[in-house]
Amino acid sequence: MAEKKQIRIALVGNPNSGKTTLFNALTGSNQFVGNWPGVTVEKKEGKLKGREDVIVTDLPGVYSLSPYTPEEVVARNYLIEEDPDVVLNIIDGTNLERNLYLTTQVLELGIPVVVAINMMDVVRKNKDSIDTQKLSKALRCTVVEISAQKETGINEAAEAAIAAAGGEAATPLHIFSGATEHALAHIEEATVHDLSDLKQRWYAIKLFERDERVIAKLGITDRVREHIEKDIRAAEREMDDDADSIIANERYEYIGEVVKTCYTKKRRGMDSTSDKIDRIVTNRFLALPIFFLVMFLVYFISISTVGAWGTNWANEGLFGEGFYLFGIKDCWIPGIPVVVGDLLDAVNCAGWLRSLIIDGIIGGVGSVLGFVPQMFMLFLFLAFLEACGYMSRIAFVMDRIFRRFGLSGKSFIPMLIGTGCGVPGIMASRTIENDSDRRMTIITTTFIPCGAKLPVIGLIASAMFGGAAWVATSCYFAGVGAVIISGIILKKTKMFAGEATPFVMELPAYHMPTPKNLLHSMWERGFAFIKKAGTIILVASIVIWLGSNFGTVDGSFGYHGDALDLEDSVLGMIARAIAWIFVPIGFGNVRETIATLMGLLAKEEIVGVFGVLDFAGLTQLAAYSFLLFNLLCAPCFAAIGAIRREMNSAKWTWFAIGYQCTFAYAVCLMVYQFGLLFTGNGFTVATGFATLVFATLLYLFFRPNQTEVKKHASVAGK
Repeated sequence: MAEKKQIRIALVGNPNSGKTTLFNALTGSNQFVGNWPGVTVEKKEGKLKGREDVIVTDLPGVYSLSPYTPEEVVARNYLIEEDPDVVLNIIDGTNLERNLYLTTQVLELGIPVVVAINMMDVVRKNKDSIDTQKLSKALRCTVVEISAQKETGINEAAEAAIAAAGGEAATPLHIFSGATEHALAHIEEATVHDLSDLKQRWYAIKLFERDERVIAKLGITDRVREHIEKDIRAAEREMDDDADSIIANERYEYIGEVVKTCYTKKRRGMDSTSDKIDRIVTNRFLALPIFFLVMFLVYFISISTVGAWGTNWANEGLFGEGFYLFGIKDCWIPGIPVVVGDLLDAVNCAGWLRSLIIDGIIGGVGSVLGFVPQMFMLFLFLAFLEACGYMSRIAFVMDRIFRRFGLSGKSFIPMLIGTGCGVPGIMASRTIENDSDRRMTIITTTFIPCGAKLPVIGLIASAMFGGAAWVATSCYFAGVGAVIISGIILKKTKMFAGEATPFVMELPAYHMPTPKNLLHSMWERGFAFIKKAGTIILVASIVIWLGSNFGTVDGSFGYHGDALDLEDSVLGMIARAIAWIFVPIGFGNVRETIATLMGLLAKEEIVGVFGVLDFAGLTQLAAYSFLLFNLLCAPCFAAIGAIRREMNSAKWTWFAIGYQCTFAYAVCLMVYQFGLLFTGNGFTVATGFATLVFATLLYLFFRPNQTEVKKHASVAGK
């Protein structure tokens, strides 16, 4: 029996069109994630639920097939080189005109296309209507209505794509102006006449736009290029515009005519619900206070109230002495350390092994896992803010602020992604075309607290500040402030000078996310953390126990149990050698030094250190300085590896690590020393150094931008 042929469906759409939500709904758990060959852009593929023979590929979100970013290159190369059986083009029904721009390009590829209009629930809620039959006739392809969030119409979209995969691609009805069509005909005849009829038009349009990648791919000779250049220039003279703009303008004119025939807006000229909300949340004066309030509430609920209850139960009950099941006094459930300890005592386990298992493994891993309830709560709120459309607005708001200081709003997107994990946040910086802006974003992205740093925040907030929500909130905005201050300082250096990258982002209509998608997003981030606890943190906890329990007593090296002081252990001796460095910033003892060093392996392991070694007494000021340093200094080894891959340079990687650690030290020196001064401890030599650092930062912050000075001087000279 012949093997059934696989059908390959490519999902194509603008960012924020709901493409990935649809992909998750279509494939469920049948997903496999890797990287595209030759680049670190994430590649997602999956088998359609119930159909082993249908492979769905989620291409990176793009606005057009004229590639500028690695994501756009990947999407276009896949479509023109891998030749999928059908394209399922997802478009946002609330922004039909903008999304159809990509559709007109996809239709020219010579691949069968099915258009899925997403967010139809929002369209109907606005009392608008889209005539899918008229749109289908205009585009000459199947058009279906879906809501990826609510999973309505998605099966129909998949079936329509499978049906279209067996047919021929339709020739688009759209034609350009006479001058443009004349040039395209000459280009087809001179360059691509040996390609299939369906492919010729797309390549001809790209050659008309002078697309260098297509010119290189087709091997166009200089003689042929000069020949077609005459036709392009003739069209430009007649249309009084450049080739790129001619194509773009005529596409939008065509799209405008199509939209007029099929889209009816009930309240034309009236503001939508999203517009009314945006007048408040993106207001020039209210946007930041609202953002601060939102994040305060997020951290207050996640860290100080609901999340704190779960964490207290986990730390004191599950990984502590035990707990009453459902609060019933007769139903006492002993904690994991108690149960395991009793079992080990029953088999007369050796003292060192018992200590390794109870104090090292369970103490280290358990102290980190105890913060999972807080993390899950935070991830749930962040998923809601992202899915409802609010975080897109914050990127827009931050662009206004960043641009004032010569930064790009694009830098805020990696920072949003980095709240889950710094690694994908660093990788997201590749969408920034300008090299200096991209490097600056890579260096500063990890200033924003990631999920791995949340247990550290929770530990310090609960142990030293009674669970106060301001601690976590201040950490988040300290990260944002560090990004802005670093951007201003670095942008004034020759290495990072230049104009900021333009920022274009689609603002989706506000909509209520489904519980299923929120829980899926929360679990995806949370499980990645739990998995890390079972691997990296487990190994690190064992290393910490070994390093802190083996050492020298009376000239004898080995395991000495309670007779061994931490300072005389292997880790203690290493920490003692460098602890003096941290004295001016408030925590120059062995425990905090070990914790800081182990934080390079995994930031969560800072909590693991205190789980294994017990919490060392600190003043609130020293504890806050310790917290800030570990949030702002060099990230974990995994993130450093991501920095090395994205920088593609050992020199730039070391510069990033050096800058992060120096900046963190400078901030904490000022916080601790000025804190001591204000609490009546007097002026010391260290306070003098802190004052000098503060003055230096002020100079770097306010000094003129030499690039701007030279630019103005050049203009004045003319």
